[in-house]
Amino acid sequence: MHKSLIAPLVFAGLLALSMPLAAEDDSRVAVDLPMMMRTHMLANMRDHLTAIGEIQASLAAGEYDAAADVAEKRLGMSSLASHGASHMAGFMPKGMQETGSAMHQAASRFAVIAQEAAVTRDLPGALGALSRVTSQCVACHAAYRLK
Repeated sequence: MHKSLIAPLVFAGLLALSMPLAAEDDSRVAVDLPMMMRTHMLANMRDHLTAIGEIQASLAAGEYDAAADVAEKRLGMSSLASHGASHMAGFMPKGMQETGSAMHQAASRFAVIAQEAAVTRDLPGALGALSRVTSQCVACHAAYRLK
């Protein structure tokens, strides 16, 4: 092995050994859901992430109305029925419910701002509104985990 690779590999190995396992060090609230609801929630979150990617691509292409449409239909308040939100909420801690609601509300606000940006071309304003959506995602994932 080349001498210049040895030190970084040794350091990486020592670092890995000194780190606790993720489950031991995870202080997030564990949320226990029935398996079918857990599977459904994980699928919803993957779709949320896909929607955010589609929104970003639409904004990059200057397609503000398309970004707004994806946001409202897949993340906004209009999406709650398709996500089964009313059935899921009872299984979530109150803080998780509130963060989820804040995300959906922020997505609907983003949709309006993105529609306005179709006229004003205010990309920074649209990106700022989108960051308020993703900050709710980050907050929820930082505070909660599924068992």
